[in-house]
Amino acid sequence: MLDYAHLKRNSRKFLALTGLTVKEFKAVLPAFIKAYQAKYAGDKTLVKRKRKRQIGGGRIGHLKTAEQKLLFILVHQKTYPLQVVLGELFGLSQSSANEWIHRLLPILREALIMIGVMPERDGRKFAQSERNQHESADYIIDGTERRRQRPQKPEKQALHYSGKKKMHTDKNVIIAQTRSKRVGYLSRTEAGKTHDKKVADRARIAYPRIATLHKDTGFQGYEPNIKHSYQPKKSQGAKN
Repeated sequence: MLDYAHLKRNSRKFLALTGLTVKEFKAVLPAFIKAYQAKYAGDKTLVKRKRKRQIGGGRIGHLKTAEQKLLFILVHQKTYPLQVVLGELFGLSQSSANEWIHRLLPILREALIMIGVMPERDGRKFAQSERNQHESADYIIDGTERRRQRPQKPEKQALHYSGKKKMHTDKNVIIAQTRSKRVGYLSRTEAGKTHDKKVADRARIAYPRIATLHKDTGFQGYEPNIKHSYQPKKSQGAKN
């Protein structure tokens, strides 16, 4: 079973499972605790009824500490395992794992908003949101794909099948600051077959005018109104 007290001693495994270093995890934790306490007041049950016994009474759950709760939801977000697998990792049933996922995802979102690292989701507001970051306007744009369950309908199977990944996927476009690696923008989720440039065009992303943008060949022809745009040339291959 995954346990925070033991996992934090292995920094490489901790990063692989959560996407955060132990130091970054500790930076998120206070905001996570604050958001959880605001949502679930200590004098009430999860269904908002007044407690009949003190906190800690009754059966002790496997996610009894804030560290364990945050670890649980970060592992879910980073590795995206089946709920039955996630439950096994934390000593929970599949139904309990499902309940905790839906309970903790909004808490994680609120915590990330509190510490100012939640990416902008509206492309038209990206330039405005970047004004408060006090970082150079040097960005990388890229498309990311993650595996998803195979759709049952044939038309959806074709739509979500990524020839690049050879599997059914969902896709997002992200924009990250080159030095800090902070993700400043996250697009809406699209079907895996959708071209990177088409996702960016649909988002109508507004960049800071002084921005420098680095992009790969998946964004061929994507030229926003910015200061500089860099893209590697496609290889022409060997000539006979």
